[in-house]
Amino acid sequence: MIAPMTYQNTLSINFTPRSTTISSGLSRVFAAAVVNQQFCKMLLQDPYAALQKGYLGESFFLSQQEQDLLVSIRANTLSDLAKQVNRSLSSGY
Repeated sequence: MIAPMTYQNTLSINFTPRSTTISSGLSRVFAAAVVNQQFCKMLLQDPYAALQKGYLGESFFLSQQEQDLLVSIRANTLSDLAKQVNRSLSSGY
C-alpha cells in the first residue's frame, strides 16, 4: 500500500492591497456591460447617459471621481475601457 504524501506549506506570501482595487459600483458597471450588449454599447458610446440610466432600474453608486473617469475615457471595446480604468486606478487617478 502506498501512503499519501503530505507536504508542509513553506511558502509565505505577503499580500499588500494595491490602489487598483475596484469599487463595487465600478464592478457593477462592468458586470452590466458584460451581460448586456446594449448597455455595453451605450457605455462605450455615451458613458454619461449609461451611468445616468443605470441597468434594469438599478443605479450605479459611483464616486464623483469614478464617474468622471468613466466619462473621460474613450474606448472602442469593453476590454479597452477596462484596461484604461485599471491604468488610471493604478496611477491613483
